[in-house]
Amino acid sequence: MAITIKTEEQIEKMRAAGKILVDLDEILREHIKPGVTTIELDAIAEKFIRGRGAIPSFKGYGGFPGSICTSVNEVIVHGIPGKRKLKEGDIISIDMGSIIYGFNGDCARTYGVGQISPEDQRLIDVTKQSFFEGIKFAKAGCHLYDISAAVQEYVEKNGFGVVRDYVGHGIGRKMHEDPAIPNYKQIGRGPKLLKGMCLAIEPMVTAGTYELKVLDDDWTAVTLDGKNAAHYENTVYVTDGEPEILTL
Repeated sequence: MAITIKTEEQIEKMRAAGKILVDLDEILREHIKPGVTTIELDAIAEKFIRGRGAIPSFKGYGGFPGSICTSVNEVIVHGIPGKRKLKEGDIISIDMGSIIYGFNGDCARTYGVGQISPEDQRLIDVTKQSFFEGIKFAKAGCHLYDISAAVQEYVEKNGFGVVRDYVGHGIGRKMHEDPAIPNYKQIGRGPKLLKGMCLAIEPMVTAGTYELKVLDDDWTAVTLDGKNAAHYENTVYVTDGEPEILTL
């Protein structure tokens, strides 16, 4: 495992990548409403990212065709933007990334479309809070899998499932770097965290089973039982004190 430690100069570049995504989140919130298609949201995101002098990091990554991932309802992650129109009561998870000055930012949010059910709102809220439970341990001197255990404990305490097939990751010059960051308990506590590590921590939470299947497009991952899923992610900088969230 080759974990990279970032300098303050490199962190500043990652702050710039993260700020683009913070602003993009606000733009997308204005456009997510019944009747909009996921390909329209993709076009808005790509235009915004490029307009800030950055590159949408998902575009072409491993052959992915979109600038963002648009995952609706039972889609957990890697939903491909297309002609699907959002409707009242849907939820949509959008995973977004940017590259500027040679460094990456990565985050994900789940949004309600119009009025959503109390159950779906609770799913979104628990997913988000599980991230914050996890980063209580994203400090120099703590251990990586303490984050994993905290996420799982909070999610399952609230009656939801934690996806096993996809995990968080280190981030920097590459979108995916070491270490892998599971959202569920591991044997042992894992490597000790050091100042300068950057982590993309991203709980993916399901209303039912955590089991999934990948559709024939080889990208779209859906819940096996067809129940809804939510996704919340931020790029986190490990410091000597409280972690700094670069995408919030």
